[in-house]
Amino acid sequence: MIGIFAFYLFATLTILSGILVIFARNPVHSVLWLIVAFFNAAGLMLLLGAEFIALLLVMVYVGAVAVLFLFIVMMLDIDFAKLRSGFTRNLPIGLLIALVLLAEMLIAITAANSGPLIGDQPASTAQSNLSAMGELMYTRYLVPFELSGIILLVAMIGAIVLTHRDRGDVRGQKIHHQVRRDPEEAIRMTTPESGKGVEL
Repeated sequence: MIGIFAFYLFATLTILSGILVIFARNPVHSVLWLIVAFFNAAGLMLLLGAEFIALLLVMVYVGAVAVLFLFIVMMLDIDFAKLRSGFTRNLPIGLLIALVLLAEMLIAITAANSGPLIGDQPASTAQSNLSAMGELMYTRYLVPFELSGIILLVAMIGAIVLTHRDRGDVRGQKIHHQVRRDPEEAIRMTTPESGKGVEL
């Protein structure tokens, strides 16, 4: 009974959050509603017994949304002074949403402990979803897993190399010139006393 109620709760809030993502005028509010939608989708995956997918939704998508939020702040001209002016007025709504998310997490944990939602008997009770996937990933599929990591590393290095550009107008340090300099030709910074000059 708790699992059915939690399923409909998470599903309804996921749909409502997705609608609010589309219709929110403020892009920051749209991103925040997207985070709420991802958390509710993770709750659905947790209810269905897919803990790994739930963790991926939280870590990957919510982390990506945080980066998206950063880009929105940097690229869009948003007047945050006006947004902060209504902070006290919107504080009760924020607290209500926080309480709803906390209640959802507690319901999801309680329902997950009672067993998966679909199917009277789980496929395997001796091993959890995460441990089975981890065992397969690091035993049978170890070579493809390591190759995918190497490919991602090469792609990251390639993106850095392609986007890196040397700017000619930037004056950088040349260590070998500094080491080989003549002390007599070097510039000396002095602070002369009042009424006295500098001895050369």
